[in-house]
Amino acid sequence: MDANPNTDTASPNTDPKAANRARFELELEFVQALANPFYLHSLAQQNILEQPAFINFLQYLLYFKEKDYARFIHYPHALHHLELLQHAQFRSQMKKDEFLREYLHQKQFDHWRTWREPTSVNSSNPEGMVSEEPDAETKPAL
Repeated sequence: MDANPNTDTASPNTDPKAANRARFELELEFVQALANPFYLHSLAQQNILEQPAFINFLQYLLYFKEKDYARFIHYPHALHHLELLQHAQFRSQMKKDEFLREYLHQKQFDHWRTWREPTSVNSSNPEGMVSEEPDAETKPAL
């Protein structure tokens, strides 16, 4: 049975709304991939970060920093790395310095490990020490 190219189903090429959605999803997926320092290093090793067209594309993707688009980002480090990629010095350093890749990875890991720990949020108890005095709930009733 031959496929009929004139079917009623709209393809992304003919439906502008579907095409915009597909493009947005593709760009969102790429921006989120930038959260991975190993991916950034790979792009640098392949000289992709030196291509003027790619640099322009990275600048275009800054729209994800706007509130209406940032809400779709699941990995906030992606936006940080996107901002760093706007700088030629960072792009060139990423290519030749594996230490930078490891540093970004470690900082990211440390953030994910501690971002919800009460001790890192509670500034009144900076070292995470347990108070010597028990809470009112744990005190025995007199």
